[in-house]
Amino acid sequence: MGVELLVAVPAAVAGAALMGLASAAQAKAAHQVPRSRTLNPGLLVALGRRPLWLVGIVATVGGLALQVLALGYGPLLLVQPLLVTALPFASVFAAWLGGRRPDPVVVLGTFVCVAGLSAFLALARPAGGSAELVHDAGPLALVLGLLALTGLGLSWVLRGPGRVLGLALATGVLYGVTAGLLKVVAGQLREGWSVPFTHWALYVVCLVGPVGFLLSQNTFQQGRMIAPALAVITTSDPLVGVAVGIGWLGESAAAGAGVLTGEILAAAVIVAGIWLLSRRSQAVSPSSSAGSRVHPSQPVLSG
Repeated sequence: MGVELLVAVPAAVAGAALMGLASAAQAKAAHQVPRSRTLNPGLLVALGRRPLWLVGIVATVGGLALQVLALGYGPLLLVQPLLVTALPFASVFAAWLGGRRPDPVVVLGTFVCVAGLSAFLALARPAGGSAELVHDAGPLALVLGLLALTGLGLSWVLRGPGRVLGLALATGVLYGVTAGLLKVVAGQLREGWSVPFTHWALYVVCLVGPVGFLLSQNTFQQGRMIAPALAVITTSDPLVGVAVGIGWLGESAAAGAGVLTGEILAAAVIVAGIWLLSRRSQAVSPSSSAGSRVHPSQPVLSG
């Protein structure tokens, strides 16, 4: 296991750093284009003209490649908490791109979220499973669909941080579903290049993945600071992935009253970190981010 760790740990941390850079670059670029309505593809067209956003896309591809490498050599229980460090990396890169020092409260909030999620995954200890669907996908798909719609609904009826966190929740759910189904697609690819095209999982990935990515850009554009939104995305993504692994792929998780109590406490820590980041976002004055925000008088991209 020693050699495997020498590959998995650096790859996971480097992948998290690139994903953090990608999020920071995309968030800054999203504030430099006219505001877009939710799920308007025109936002991607506008962002595609921004070199900084394209840098974020390159970083995203590199980060995903390193994550796949890490998961190929290390167990999920080791790699997943390391990937969550994308959150503090993003906060540092966002401060660097904005020409300011990292906010100490934001740094504290990000590490609180990382600690809570790492504790939750360590307690749950998801293991086993296969690369094929072994359970009926319907019930969990319904729950996750309702959860994503709830996030979108909150983004439509709320304003300010509530709107941003609603968009982030929907994004995280779609990202988690995409990750789970990609495991199915990867398993089918080992049977032959044509096999995925005969199964619905690939087509759902092609639909859900781009929608989740577009929502993430909406989230970055609406948020005053990157940390609160990214905290929700980074937290909900692996939690949904665990649910997909257990509910669809037959993975197992630790059980018992002690484990459940620990998971509840870990979830409370995550919520506390998100609350801290959200409160800090509200406390930031508009002038502190004037260089990266869209003025209210700017046009809104419409469908």
